[in-house]
Amino acid sequence: MTQQTGELSKKFDAEKYKNTTRQQWDQAADAWNNWGPFLRRWLGPSTETLLDLCQVGKGSKVLVVAAGAGDETLQIAKRVGPSGYVLATDISPRILEFAARNAEQAGHRNVETLVVDGEALEDTISEGRFDAVISRVGLIYFPNRQKALAGMKRSLKQGGRIGAIVYSTPDNNKFFSIPVSVIRTRANLPPPLPGQPGPFSLGSPGVLEKELTSAGFVNAESMPVNAPVILPSAAECLRFERESFGALHTMLSGLDESAKEQAWQEIHEKLRQFEIPGQGFVGPCELIVGVASKE
Repeated sequence: MTQQTGELSKKFDAEKYKNTTRQQWDQAADAWNNWGPFLRRWLGPSTETLLDLCQVGKGSKVLVVAAGAGDETLQIAKRVGPSGYVLATDISPRILEFAARNAEQAGHRNVETLVVDGEALEDTISEGRFDAVISRVGLIYFPNRQKALAGMKRSLKQGGRIGAIVYSTPDNNKFFSIPVSVIRTRANLPPPLPGQPGPFSLGSPGVLEKELTSAGFVNAESMPVNAPVILPSAAECLRFERESFGALHTMLSGLDESAKEQAWQEIHEKLRQFEIPGQGFVGPCELIVGVASKE
């Protein structure tokens, strides 16, 4: 164990973090589901790019990790068709209820859901079962990404592909980095520890490819995708983040109600710089689409 890893293990409680994450998504499940149409407009195009790179098509069997309320699951289910199969997994039981319900309402009988920690796939998912594994804005939040990736790799058939979408750098994702920065300052929170999971933990150039290669995947590659957050106003973006991102509320938990509202007001004011006359709010967001293969 390196000194850095030793220090991280002393200061960062992975199990507590995962329990908190589960609770956050259980609480935000209704809101995240309600924002589904917006999520499809925002993340749908990059998801299509990811599925193309992973060669997902009719008859493909796909594992979705950190599936949330199932928007990408519906997108995949439509692509693979009745002869294909999608297993949507998530750590949050509540949010997966929406994924199952949405798939049923859409008439996709080729979808199943399974509540499972993304770091426990090796204990749960059959070996060599899937043609592709997809994780959209989920891999960034795993404390032990190598353990999660090992389970994903095990679940793939020989030649199968893994695909992940992550945020790039804070500077290129100010729709989210501004709220995080404001809250961190107002709540007097320390900067993230090296190696700690978080929204921008895989965003620097080459980091995602290195993570995939370290897990034993081959032919890892990535590409940036511009994915602006387009909403009627900065106030609507603030509403989306307040309703859907439980981590922001956790960061604010040490402040009283008045101080919390002052933080949200400052975030709103700073987000207003991205309002464009005649277009509404166009928040900067750059995603990284990464893929690799199992030999």
